[in-house]
Amino acid sequence: MSSATFECTKCRHREAETGEIRTTGGGASRYLNVQNQKFGYAACASCGFTEFYRMDGGGKGRMILDALTN
Repeated sequence: MSSATFECTKCRHREAETGEIRTTGGGASRYLNVQNQKFGYAACASCGFTEFYRMDGGGKGRMILDALTN
């Protein structure tokens, strides 16, 4: 989502900050700290309400690199 088309569902403000985060999944990835879940977010610049959207995690190469750098 482009911040140009954003409208906060809580306060109707039209400015947003966008970015990405990575998180661990469940099971073994949680214990090995493999951050294989990737999400994009849009956060309202006025009230801070944030919506998350699942994105492609980057494949097995990204998982291997993440495991080696922990």
